[in-house]
Amino acid sequence: MTGGHVAVVDLGYGDAGKGTVVDALCGTGPVRAVLRFNGGAQAAHNVVAGGRHHTFAQFGSGTFHGVPTHLTRFVVVDPLALAAEAAALGNPFHLLTVDGDALLATPWHRAANRARERRRGGDRHGSCGMGIGQTMEYALSHADAPRVADTRSPRTLRRRLAAVRDRLTAEAGPLDAPPLDDVVTAFTAFGAVVSIVDASFVARLLREGRCVFEGAQGVLLDEWRGWHPFTTWSTTTFDNVAALCDSFERLGVVRTYTTRHGPGPFVTEAPLDLPEAHNGAGEWQGVFRVGHFDAVAHRYAVEVAGGVDALAVTHLDVPARCPELRVCTAYEAGGVHVKGLEPGPARDLAHQARMTSMLTGARPATLYRPADWAHEIAELLAAPVRIESYGPGRAAKRFRPEPRPARALVRGRG
Repeated sequence: MTGGHVAVVDLGYGDAGKGTVVDALCGTGPVRAVLRFNGGAQAAHNVVAGGRHHTFAQFGSGTFHGVPTHLTRFVVVDPLALAAEAAALGNPFHLLTVDGDALLATPWHRAANRARERRRGGDRHGSCGMGIGQTMEYALSHADAPRVADTRSPRTLRRRLAAVRDRLTAEAGPLDAPPLDDVVTAFTAFGAVVSIVDASFVARLLREGRCVFEGAQGVLLDEWRGWHPFTTWSTTTFDNVAALCDSFERLGVVRTYTTRHGPGPFVTEAPLDLPEAHNGAGEWQGVFRVGHFDAVAHRYAVEVAGGVDALAVTHLDVPARCPELRVCTAYEAGGVHVKGLEPGPARDLAHQARMTSMLTGARPATLYRPADWAHEIAELLAAPVRIESYGPGRAAKRFRPEPRPARALVRGRG
């Protein structure tokens, strides 16, 4: 890899292998820090290295290399979940810094989130049940939403946590959450053990050395660009990175097959025999779904993300084990042959909802099996492959210092 800053973004619905890619990047040379730039404790980035396995959520996936983690202002911080993760990692709080302006997810946000999903019954939107969306929604309506810096002021913290408890209880009814005093104590302890910094800290990190920005979830779940309402309350594109850093390499991650956790459109879903070691059915997310490589959706993701400089293609060992696996380059939707998806105006949720309706009834129209999966994906997404991954461990990663050129972005074949 080059010596500049790198941002890692999933070009699908999440679970493409961002954690293993970040781990590999942190093992190729000095990295000053891994910066998390969206999402929160609902992230689940699996890293397998040297006999160790950890599902990274709030700590960066470079932690096994001793690379520090910085949680930027765009991350929703859950002190209780972070404490549990830290304990599993041996309490590496010395490697963690947190922006004081980052929002705090509380037990009441989590309980209200779960109550809302229960009320939806069979019409669930899909959720990790961690209260991330509830925290973001609350902050849009309440200027006194609790933030990380509040943990250093017990009086302010108590007042703001009490307001969250009272308002959400009034809206959702009784919530299953710990007593206020216990939450104040736990959050105050968090504020005492972590290093809380201001917004200028990011610029300092960027000056001091090469940084890796680690995204959460995927572009096809983006709050503004995903298939509404089956989306996340998070900007999953490179936009947040661009707000923090002037110059960086855009690295998009895709699997050789497309996956989705939970409800929502999935045109290429198929009954492929692809067991998943670290993903399964969850009470809140629902089932883990698999399907053929969806070049139409992934090209759309590249476009709305603002383009990519290079790709990391994971699960390249899978096609040899799954002869049924194909690549889809066009849909059939209502009698129309669809080769590309229209991004529409920015932040136009009505357009995204229409996309959802169209995609719900779409089916693959063009399927074929490439001879060279990495090269074919590079051509379809118009970006060179920088990292090939043939398994979860570091030894299964191959870096291409001079990747083969890809042809111009096309809407599809056939």
